[in-house]
Amino acid sequence: MAETVVARSTPVAPEITAPTQTWQWLLAFAGMVLVLSAPALWNGFPLIFPDTGGYLTRPILRELGMGRSAFYGWLLYISVPFAFWPVVLAQAALTAWVVVLTLRALSLGGRPWLALAAVLLLALGTGLAWSAAYLIPDIFFPLAVLALYLLAFRLDSLATWERIGLVAVIAVAIASHMAALGLCVALVAVLWLAARVTRLPRPRLRYTVAAAAAGVALALLSNFAIAHSFRFTPGGANFLFGRLVEDGIVARYLDDRCPDPALRICAYVRDIPDHADDWLWGPDTAFYKLGGHAGFGGEAREIIVETLKRYPLAHVAAALKATAVQFVTFATEVSSVDNHPAVGTLAEYTPQLLARVMAARQQQGYFDAFPLNVVHIPVAALGIAGIAAAFAFRRRLALPPEAAALCLTVLLALAVNAAICGVFSHPVDRYQSRLVLLAPFALALLLVRRNLADPLGRSADLA
Repeated sequence: MAETVVARSTPVAPEITAPTQTWQWLLAFAGMVLVLSAPALWNGFPLIFPDTGGYLTRPILRELGMGRSAFYGWLLYISVPFAFWPVVLAQAALTAWVVVLTLRALSLGGRPWLALAAVLLLALGTGLAWSAAYLIPDIFFPLAVLALYLLAFRLDSLATWERIGLVAVIAVAIASHMAALGLCVALVAVLWLAARVTRLPRPRLRYTVAAAAAGVALALLSNFAIAHSFRFTPGGANFLFGRLVEDGIVARYLDDRCPDPALRICAYVRDIPDHADDWLWGPDTAFYKLGGHAGFGGEAREIIVETLKRYPLAHVAAALKATAVQFVTFATEVSSVDNHPAVGTLAEYTPQLLARVMAARQQQGYFDAFPLNVVHIPVAALGIAGIAAAFAFRRRLALPPEAAALCLTVLLALAVNAAICGVFSHPVDRYQSRLVLLAPFALALLLVRRNLADPLGRSADLA
């Protein structure tokens, strides 16, 4: 086993900020928030997604819903009097703050206009601003990954309150979406393993483990407080079942078993579609005739277990394919033609906002995301290739440990996210696009750092 190197970090003492720089930081930070809120400002209303209504109704109905966090729904609910703008502004401000901390962790701190330029370029070249402007918790995925990186590898660059704030960001991400729990826990685990087999910085686990535990506690306690149910957000088995429908494994199993009075789904075998979304969300689906996530969840779990026993190789092949497809499926999505579920929910529960919702550009016609992806897809692909090459040739490039650790964290996060979303749901552009923006961000930081003098001195070679 190769020797493990512990990253050497230089503690950052509190800086004495001159009044002029204070004003520069205030202006730059306001500019970052404005840039990240720009899609919502352009729209005339925070961007909605078909899932937005499912989140909002959790605290209203006081019940858990399939794949819809009650905690994030509560954040939406308390912002209704202000037309949801506090959510967008908070998401934008948190994003700007984490970007600033990441810059400082790579010895690029103390440059307010560089931070503003980084956010502006990310807003133009990636889907970052769109994620921040949406009323869904997608923006917390990249923020959680950067927070884990900072707590694991750059702890000495953080003040105590910043460490606590990053733990809170991760906890909120986990409580807002169950996929974030899987991402955070798996990412910490693979980073720990990577440090054992390569000469990489050894991640510090105290704060990262505390953050994951805090997220679990917040998810359970918020579900209990809002819906009087001390359990996680339901629906995991049904999402996986949907992917097995799409892969044809369910059809193969039903061909072998039906007719069978023990399987209620046999009565609907001719009504089963060949796409996961059509099974889960299509109108008048067999899934809902069978009782939805509550009524069909038990049978779905039984079928999943039985298919694993009968067709293990088919499961492995389908899972590997789904992971690979999800890894390279990352176009920015802008929902405008299929927001009827969210619009209907807003009309029923927030009628005072309906006129503003319908006047927004998003509801005025189809918005074509193609121009965005002419830029976003190649930028993301170049970002992945760039940080992969930088990590592979880190010795030749004399890449400092903290920079190499960032590359590794982003690459592993993308792989873990592709596995979780591709296998346990099914490949969807949005699932990877909300995270892939970290690749060009990391690559840009490496390039800027290499071309600017490092005020703290060159860090030790990693390899």
